Amino acid sequence: MSASVLTAVAWPYANGPRHIGHVSGFGVPSDVFSRYQRMAGNQVLMVSGTDEHGTPISVQAEKEGMTTRQLADKYNRVIAEDLQGLGLSYDLFTRTTTGNHYAVVQQLFLALHRNGYVLPKTTTGAISPSTGRTLPDRYIEGTCPICGYDGARGDQCDNCGNQLDPADLINPVSRINGEKPQFVETEHLFLDLPAFTESLGKWLSTRTDWRPNVLKFAQNLVEDMRPRAISRDLDWGVPIPLDGWRDQPMKRFYVWFDAVIGYLSASVEWARRTGDADAWKQYWTDPSAKGYYFMGKDNITFHAQIWPTLLMGHNGQGDKGGEPGPFGTLNLPDEIVSSEFLTMSGSKFSTSRGTVIYVRDFLREFGPDTLRYFISVAGPENQDTDFTWDEFVRRTNFELANEWGNLVNRSISMAAKNNGAVPAPTAPKAADEELKALSRNAFGTVGGHLERSRFKAAAQEAMRVVSAANKYLSDQEPWKLKDDPDRRDAVLHTALQVVSDANTLLTPFLPHSAQKVHELLGGTGVWSAQPEIREVADLDDESVEYPVLMGEYAAEQAAWRSTDIEVGRPLNKPSPLFAKLDPKLGETGPEWAPIES
Repeated sequence: MSASVLTAVAWPYANGPRHIGHVSGFGVPSDVFSRYQRMAGNQVLMVSGTDEHGTPISVQAEKEGMTTRQLADKYNRVIAEDLQGLGLSYDLFTRTTTGNHYAVVQQLFLALHRNGYVLPKTTTGAISPSTGRTLPDRYIEGTCPICGYDGARGDQCDNCGNQLDPADLINPVSRINGEKPQFVETEHLFLDLPAFTESLGKWLSTRTDWRPNVLKFAQNLVEDMRPRAISRDLDWGVPIPLDGWRDQPMKRFYVWFDAVIGYLSASVEWARRTGDADAWKQYWTDPSAKGYYFMGKDNITFHAQIWPTLLMGHNGQGDKGGEPGPFGTLNLPDEIVSSEFLTMSGSKFSTSRGTVIYVRDFLREFGPDTLRYFISVAGPENQDTDFTWDEFVRRTNFELANEWGNLVNRSISMAAKNNGAVPAPTAPKAADEELKALSRNAFGTVGGHLERSRFKAAAQEAMRVVSAANKYLSDQEPWKLKDDPDRRDAVLHTALQVVSDANTLLTPFLPHSAQKVHELLGGTGVWSAQPEIREVADLDDESVEYPVLMGEYAAEQAAWRSTDIEVGRPLNKPSPLFAKLDPKLGETGPEWAPIES
């Protein structure tokens, strides 16, 4: 029976192009998962967009000599193009500067406020003495007062995981210019996190199938729940729809607050754009629907603690109770799929430090599927993983080119040369049936891994079928069977059947080359659909236009199975599926790769 699956993908921040460390956390894993779910016959809604509010956008805009809106427009398009190039199959990739997003954020906030989960509070805010601008908590660093870690941020210490305020830090400094921030009194609105201690703790106790690192981290957060600011002193963000606040030009919602609500607002926008304004409810209010959230580990706090409490507060399910808000009773996350960090030379990818490989540079040089495969099979799924050019070259040459590409090439080439079409299996033997059984059974194994977001194990199992097929061809030696054409045809038919199966198994990981293999096997039409950039008008202000990623992915529906290849289907001699890389690349990297300073 078809299920409704929400794939909620972390929102990339629109202050610059994305690098491969970013997409290893939120991008490729979410797309592999979504493509598999569609192929398994489920209804999938994959949504995200660019996160465009907050002080960092304003700071970067000044550096580039443009307005905040111009900067957001620039990088919204750059990021959308990068993610399209990578083949991320969003049903909607939008942005947070839309009228729809503003309305959804404000409605959810008002429900929280009515249910008593929002508190006004006079607090100490940090400003830059030289500019007078509010400094976001994440732009202040110092020594953690709890564990002594030197490099804690103003909102959280990554070493001990505790929530912090900038004023708590020892020797705080601005990451923007190194100056010591000035702390002044200001009134803000706070999310009453302590009012969710019991309800969040009880809910987390039911999340027994989460990745252990995510669950443990989230449970530790419950032990010290403190009110958290949801407003900021700045003029770039969603206005606060309360008397006494809506007319203050320097009071806006904190960027983290409006960004997590983007999952809901993007779903609502998708529904409105598809002509059924209530279609989003299938994924958000139906208790049988499942919601999976994909991000890097630095976002666990917002997805395992903050977002569930916002949903509970809207639903009236916090410790204070309350009534469901305008969106009804919204589903809480079913799983938080958090990846660790992809590093380079042992350090996190960092634009400011020059340790970075931009997605668009990578795609231009090597194409999308090699990167998708590397992230899937060798990425930071369960632990921080160092990217090296040597390992990338090895995976590409030996696994994609020598193993998979070679299997496709020699199977189809021999059949095309000898038969011109898919031959009939006129003289099958036990070895043929054993290999076909192995590939058929792999659908359950690989699918089981993908259901649980175990991408590395899934890719390895799919490649095990490829290796077995290569060994089968080497053992059967069809090129020596000129005097036994019936046996040769049986071997080639078996090989082509397993190529077809393996191509299906690898489609979530390698959608671009999967389309090529589909066509090499004589298939027509779309096998693995790609996202499109569409220019649209804001649904609430037609004078504003922007690009979105959308796509038609129905062709992939219910394709997760072994399908008998059609005897007699014409074949053409293939060209290499993957080009082998120069081994020297593993030593130096390409010329454009920045060197860590």
